[in-house]
Amino acid sequence: MTLALIDYGAGNLYSVANALRAAGAENVVITANPDVVRAADRIVLPGVGSFRACAEGLWGIRGMVEAMTERVHVGGAPFLGICVGMQLLATRGLEHGVTKGLDWIGGQVQIIERTDPAIKIPHMGWNDVSLGRKDPAQGLIEPGEAYFLHSYHFQPDEGAHVAAMTDHGGGLVAAVAKDNVVGVQFHPEKSQAYGLALLARFLEWKP
Repeated sequence: MTLALIDYGAGNLYSVANALRAAGAENVVITANPDVVRAADRIVLPGVGSFRACAEGLWGIRGMVEAMTERVHVGGAPFLGICVGMQLLATRGLEHGVTKGLDWIGGQVQIIERTDPAIKIPHMGWNDVSLGRKDPAQGLIEPGEAYFLHSYHFQPDEGAHVAAMTDHGGGLVAAVAKDNVVGVQFHPEKSQAYGLALLARFLEWKP
């Protein structure tokens, strides 16, 4: 099984790659080649930084978005977005102006509103991950504690696409899912045993 870890200049690639290997992945390919993505069995899109910079980096690789879309939506390859890689699944991001996203899961990425002066932004550190009544991730996400680092959050158009929540002065979406696409706001590669267990489940996930 080949797992394509997309290199678009916007992720802590080697930490994610090492975590995937520790979770059991045998063939992790860090790549900026659309042809490799088009042939991959599974795809992971990491992301660190602003929505706009990450979007510009991804669309800046000629043919990459088209290859991802073909492999995921036509070929059915399981897809995992991490942090800003999850946010890019949205229709648009509102960081540094309006920037289009992949629009794979309708919604927008907006700044976390400070409802309590004691609440710090960015949302940084360990926090609970809780599941809702529905499970669009089909068992991939489990309750636990994960490591977060973000100032903007994904607000999906449809509650049915919310796979998990966390609380930081109010509810924030911790994970989204639709069909064979899942995204997590937290960092599995920094979430120790919880994160490795999630990645191991992703490697076996058959949506």
